[in-house]
This record gives sequence, structure tokens and C-alpha cells, in this order.
Amino acid sequence: MADEALVVIDLQNDFCPGGALAVAGGDEIVPLVNDLIRRTDHVVLTQDWHPAGHSSFASSHPGSQPYSTFEMPYGPQTLWPDHCIQGSLGSDFHSGLAWTKAELVIRKGFRPDIDSYSAFFENDHKTPTGLAGYLRERGIGTLTLVGLATDFCVAYSALDAVKQGFRTTVRLDACRGIDLNGSVETMLAKMRDAGVTLEDHASD
Repeated sequence: MADEALVVIDLQNDFCPGGALAVAGGDEIVPLVNDLIRRTDHVVLTQDWHPAGHSSFASSHPGSQPYSTFEMPYGPQTLWPDHCIQGSLGSDFHSGLAWTKAELVIRKGFRPDIDSYSAFFENDHKTPTGLAGYLRERGIGTLTLVGLATDFCVAYSALDAVKQGFRTTVRLDACRGIDLNGSVETMLAKMRDAGVTLEDHASD
């Protein structure tokens, strides 16, 4: 459909098994995502793209541990292992991903002092990536989101997509989550409450 787009979130080496911030089973979704790419006219990818020493890295805060929380000017920030550093192998898309059909790649998290989970906004919820305007100019109003991780970048992207007026579906069978302290269930509930359609075709 001309007004529909598939948005593939952060299907990068560092989020797959063996990567610096591996999501369990992250590579398992690649064949399904490739199938969805083949069947969709318009494809957009996001790519986590951090400079070395990014403020969201635990290593940038002496004495802090990965997965702890740090208070940033824009609010609480989970501190992560160093990952998806610009130009690194870890920042590359998974080698099995048939991503060349993508019409747009949105790089996020490149500002040193602010993290970015959502495809639409930095974590201050104010600084736009430009994706919403791009989609509107293309006449695209319906989005399907897949990728990594369910409870962070996928969920934040879906919540912002709905706020921006897009009809939004998350294909849960084409996502995998990190699940910090129950974050998957928390974010699934938030997406449902916001009007995101959650689909799981794993049992089909």
C-alpha cells in the first residue's frame, strides 16, 4: 500500500547475540523482518549511532554500572554498555538483514549529551529526528514497527508514532526485548493504552 511503511528499529550487530548490548534472540527475527521488507513498498530503518564516550554509556560515569539509572538534565537515563559506536562493526546492520531496499535510514543517538530511543524524538521528547515530517511529506499514515528492543526503542518509537497521528502496529513476533525489571510488560501495557495495535503472528 502506498500510504504504509515498515519501520525496522536498530537491527544492528551490537543488539544481536555476541554484541555489546545483546538482546536474547535478537538475530532470530531477521528472516521474518526480511519477509516483511519484501512485502512492503516503503521501508525505513533506524540505526543507533553513538559517538565514543556517549553520555548514556556507563563508562562515561566513573563508578556507575551498566543498567543502573543516572539522572540527566532531561530525566532518568539507563546507563548502557558502550555500543553502536559510529563506524564500528557493532553499529552495522545485521549481515543477514536485507536492508538495501530502505528508502531512508534515520540515525539516532549521535548527539553526545542525549540518548535517543525513539525513531521520532531524542530522549528529551522535544528534539525531533525529522521522521514524522518525512513520512507526512511522502503521504504515509500507517506504520508497522519491528526490531530491537521491544521495551525500549521499539516501544518509544510506537508511542511517539501514535502521538504524531500515525496508525501504528507493532509486530511482536518480529521484535525481541531486553526486559529490565519487567520493562517488557510495562511497555506493552503503555503501548496498548496509547492505542498501538500489538500483533503476534508467531502461532500462525
